[in-house]
Amino acid sequence: MPTTYTAAAVQFEPTQFEKERNIEQLVALVEEAAGSGAKLIVTPEMGTTGYCWFDRGEVAPFVEPVPGPTTERFAAVTRKQGVYVVVGMPEVDPATGLYYNTAVLIGPEGVVGRHRKTHPYISEPKWAAPGDLGHQVFETEIGRIALLICMDIHFVETARLVALGGADVICHISNWLAERTPAPYWISRAFENGCYLVEANRWGLERSVQFSGGSSIIEPDGTIAAVVDAGDGIAYAPIDLGRARERNVLGAPVFAERRPELYAELATNTFAWNPQDFFGLYGHRPLPPGRCSRVAVGQSRPREDVAANLDRIGDLAAEAAGQGAELVVLPELAVTGLSAPAERAEPLQGPAVERLIAIATRLRVHLVAGLAERDGERLYNTAVLVGPEGLVGRYRQIHVDARHRAWARPGDSWEVFDLPVGRVGLLIGHDALFPEAGRVLALKGADLIACPAAQAGRFTGGHAGTAVAQNYPIPTGADPHHWHHFRVRAGENNVYLAFANAVDPANGFTGKSGVFSPGTFDFPRREALVADGEGVAVSEVDTTNLVSPYPTNVVRRKDLVSMRLPHHYKPLGQAG
Repeated sequence: MPTTYTAAAVQFEPTQFEKERNIEQLVALVEEAAGSGAKLIVTPEMGTTGYCWFDRGEVAPFVEPVPGPTTERFAAVTRKQGVYVVVGMPEVDPATGLYYNTAVLIGPEGVVGRHRKTHPYISEPKWAAPGDLGHQVFETEIGRIALLICMDIHFVETARLVALGGADVICHISNWLAERTPAPYWISRAFENGCYLVEANRWGLERSVQFSGGSSIIEPDGTIAAVVDAGDGIAYAPIDLGRARERNVLGAPVFAERRPELYAELATNTFAWNPQDFFGLYGHRPLPPGRCSRVAVGQSRPREDVAANLDRIGDLAAEAAGQGAELVVLPELAVTGLSAPAERAEPLQGPAVERLIAIATRLRVHLVAGLAERDGERLYNTAVLVGPEGLVGRYRQIHVDARHRAWARPGDSWEVFDLPVGRVGLLIGHDALFPEAGRVLALKGADLIACPAAQAGRFTGGHAGTAVAQNYPIPTGADPHHWHHFRVRAGENNVYLAFANAVDPANGFTGKSGVFSPGTFDFPRREALVADGEGVAVSEVDTTNLVSPYPTNVVRRKDLVSMRLPHHYKPLGQAG
């Protein structure tokens, strides 16, 4: 097995009702990629036929079994060239007559395997059944290959399942729309799973739907190795299997640090019913009344002086309160400092928390701040939530990273608290690198996740702008904050996320704090950022609904939580 090889992402605009022409052009692009040395060649979703079908009757002349005539056309190339190709097509199952949106992996010996799109977009139910083959990983001569299709990757569970199954490369074929590409979701799925993602997207206009192009190859650290912006074309980049198998995220062995015993809720769907009814069932912990509030993050450099840190917290909280903030989130270990925090650990009944309560009382706000907590002989990396009423609660970091493992014990429970601003869940820094963590809090009904952090490394990236036409108001210009991993965390869970990061460039802490909104495709974005230096960012949090028995606000409706298919996710809660 080669340890490195070249992959190719093919971008292509198919034409509806011209299947033969589409296949001829795709075969030509595949032959071109193979001739340029690519060993893995990925083509777009439904690239053989186009995508926007009215119903089963309209697509019926173009569906095929797998294997079948179309897969054989591509198999002729894979046999001749000794390559692997991923093809997107409408499949019919001869045994049932059901149609599927399918990705097929074809190698030198023919069809290796297939994936039927499991999580349908709004278009598929017009003609296709949800996929029934799960989320497989295929062993090949060029490594372990997984297939996902477009909407599948909106759901953190799908990429996580195949990564846990050992995938070196996720081949993601799509008809992506509604934002500039390479899409932040694509980048985050590679980044959080430490594997490559080969993204083959279409471009162009079909039945008034504008597709966004941006086919790309994304490295395990989220770097865009190659991209095709607009038009038909091919992106090439190397795949290094050794790098993929390190399974590191920002240098941390995150798969070894998972806590599957605490992920059982991933197999549930708390938004299958009207959440206003579900969370109010038996009168136990109904969701707080909806309202508009303002929430802030404070970005600072925690020092080794608790008194000075508390003074700085007071200053930042006062600045935020002056802008109307009712909840202010400060960084991880903001109270006791980032360096040797255990030396300054305090009990929750100690003077540091008393001082935080005094600040909150004076300013009439709630504060979330990090500190090293002493509980008898045990120490924890803890976030406390305080307000004028005193200590509301605390959260002990569940996923403890290598920096703190020598002194901090891991926590063992998720925490959500009901405040006037809404239902608030707590995470601390490293926790938020685990997609399971944010998802569990969303399933508990969190409107907002407050995340004190001291996160070093690169978790953001810019965009130079796109030449692909986009529907208004989707931006096309350059954006220095196109990808922010913790903005993705907010959108994928339909929560607000207040990410308050430490800033200390000399020690790798890059800041980039923000309050992010629950709508993935909201443009212009409703968020506030502190890009560099110390300071605050304040943004509105809206949990209100129109007069209706059902939620009308995405933060309470949680579309990307309600559309999950948890019968697929059982392995996520099992020890590996």
